[in-house]
Amino acid sequence: MTPRAWSLRTGHDRAIAALAIPALGALVADPVLSLVDTAFVGRLGEDALGALGVSAAVFGLAFFAFNFLEYATTSLVAAAVGAGDREAAGRSAVAALATAVAGGVLVTAVLVALTGPILSAMGAGGNLAVEAQTYIRIRALAAPAVLVVRSGHGIFRGHQDTRTPLVVTLGINGVNLVLDPLLIFGLGWGVAGAAWATVAAQWVGAVWFGWLLGGTRREAMGIHPGLPPAATVRPFLSAGRDILIRTVSLLAVFTVATAVATRIGRPASTSVAAHQIAFQVWLFLALAVDALAIAAQALIGRHRGAGDPEATREVADRLAVLGLVVGLALAALVAAAAPWLPGWFTTEPEVVAAVRGIYWFLVLGLPLSALVFVWDGVFLGAGDFGFLAMATLGASVVSIALLAMVLPLGWGLAGVWWSVAALMAGRVVTLAWRRASQRGPLRRPA
Repeated sequence: MTPRAWSLRTGHDRAIAALAIPALGALVADPVLSLVDTAFVGRLGEDALGALGVSAAVFGLAFFAFNFLEYATTSLVAAAVGAGDREAAGRSAVAALATAVAGGVLVTAVLVALTGPILSAMGAGGNLAVEAQTYIRIRALAAPAVLVVRSGHGIFRGHQDTRTPLVVTLGINGVNLVLDPLLIFGLGWGVAGAAWATVAAQWVGAVWFGWLLGGTRREAMGIHPGLPPAATVRPFLSAGRDILIRTVSLLAVFTVATAVATRIGRPASTSVAAHQIAFQVWLFLALAVDALAIAAQALIGRHRGAGDPEATREVADRLAVLGLVVGLALAALVAAAAPWLPGWFTTEPEVVAAVRGIYWFLVLGLPLSALVFVWDGVFLGAGDFGFLAMATLGASVVSIALLAMVLPLGWGLAGVWWSVAALMAGRVVTLAWRRASQRGPLRRPA
């Protein structure tokens, strides 16, 4: 890391802030849609609320394979923008949108056709299954819109614009906020009303992005309607494969960690509740660092595309320093909240005590996690998808092997968090090696 990266201010800070601050707003606004649905549906009773929870899990699994629509699009468009090739940026944008529409139609067809078997596999039955089936089959109609919105985020980020996606995200949330009470209670549609409100909100977002990309911004972004050539789509599919490996690896660790936590102690609910509280706090705080990761994807892609390796390295190092500083600040905040924070989530003394038993794993792990998230953004922006896939897979295998030993060796909930810490440590080591490697995308020219 260069000494300049540790300066109080650098020439890259303004560009980083211009991308990261609106991106943080969009990241925070996204969960609000789910919170609004939960708040309104919760008034319909526990079956309705349970149906919403099951449905959220189904849609989370259905869409996680399409994360590349944001990551790969940002990287490819930013590289073209940096190279001054507006037409290439436009072709990548069209390829992303076409992939989004095709993928969304596929998701809709699968969810509508297989709703019953999916709910059976998740153990949902009775009234809960009836409500969930209604919600899933309606909300599945928004799948193409959801993926178009994701592509829109990636396209605008690639053009170094995170303000427009923030405005669209706020619009989506506004539509949902208005329609939820009107359809759920005003028209008496219940859970179906919540689903239709989300469908309408997502399609408003998709049409909004379509209007911008196909109308007011079309010429500036080099977008020409029509089916993209196979050569333009191929990079998205290749990146999608690698990002899917990375995402599945991380999801596997977190799923196994939760499964192990559910089997620790008596009652097991105490351990898994404590684990879930700590994990959700960690995920929420990760939003602040994700904003820097988004800035990294856009800026690194642009500088790489412009053929400026020196600026690429400077931005990468500055972002790593900022990520570490943010991680330390969050750790200090969580440490200061230690006397109160566990009690904000539960009044059960046993659960509070269990949270305190793993609390310092959360505190000490935040700077490490922050560095991992920012470096993820750096290498995603550099298009180093294959390395990220293999490095994450390797670290995940080690973490899962440690998790497999937690119950036989009686390591308890602390063992679960040691295993998660091993995942983060493994990723920091591999990413730091890649940063220094002469074979990596941030290497110095010979």
